[in-house]
Amino acid sequence: MDDFSAQIYSQVHQIPYGKVTTYGDIAKFAGFPGYARQVGRLMATLPEGSTLPWHRVVNAKGEISLKGDDLQRQRRKLIDEGIEVGETGRLKLKQYRWDGL
Repeated sequence: MDDFSAQIYSQVHQIPYGKVTTYGDIAKFAGFPGYARQVGRLMATLPEGSTLPWHRVVNAKGEISLKGDDLQRQRRKLIDEGIEVGETGRLKLKQYRWDGL
C-alpha cells in the first residue's frame, strides 16, 4: 500500500459513529489538500467486506455521490447511525460534519 492510500484510510478510520466528512476534508486531514477525487476513487475501490467506514464520506455539497442501489446502501448505513438522509442522498452537513479533531 502506498503512503497516500495509508494516510487516507487512516483518516477515514477515525470518523466517529454518527458523523460524516467530505472527500476534500479527508484529503486535507491526510496532508493532501486538493486530492478529493482521488479519495473518492479509493473509497470506490475498497475490497469487498472492508470494515473501513467508507459510508461516512460524502461530497462537499453534503450529498451521497453514488447512484442507484449504491446510493441506497450508503443511505441505509448512515440512517442506521442516526444521520438523517433525504431520499436523494442529501444530509445536513453542518449538523453531522466531523471536524477531524
